[in-house]
Amino acid sequence: MVRKKETTEGIEEGPEESAETTEENTETDEQSKPIQEETVEEHPKRRLVRRRKSKKERESPVSQALRLAVESGKVEFGSKKSVKNSLIGKTKLFVISANTPKASKDIVTRNAELSNTPILNFEGSSLELGSICGKPYPVAILSVYEVGSSNIMDLTKKK
Repeated sequence: MVRKKETTEGIEEGPEESAETTEENTETDEQSKPIQEETVEEHPKRRLVRRRKSKKERESPVSQALRLAVESGKVEFGSKKSVKNSLIGKTKLFVISANTPKASKDIVTRNAELSNTPILNFEGSSLELGSICGKPYPVAILSVYEVGSSNIMDLTKKK
């Protein structure tokens, strides 16, 4: 007896298959199907959902410029060093945090006026200024010697 097989090309006639081979074929087909289904269940497609940042979470242009100045330019932290270098004329900009002690703020502003150095009053605390600069400690006064690839000088002219 000749058994007919259906393929994608059409119907083919071939020799009769024994019952054993057909049972083996069905077992392998059944075994391969669940394996494929398991792999699909183990590795589902994951979509990356980006969350929009709220207005508070967005980084201000001043923060971005400060971070870039610290990474690409030359800056120094602290009021004593910045005051000494401002008298020489090396400092291009002072950044003062909101909670800087009044005595330090007065000394820096007086020396900045004498040397015609612009001052940028940072609205955040010294801890926030330190974290923007990538430091684990508070930074009350930051003096910028070289701006690097930052646009921080443009931001001081606008204010």
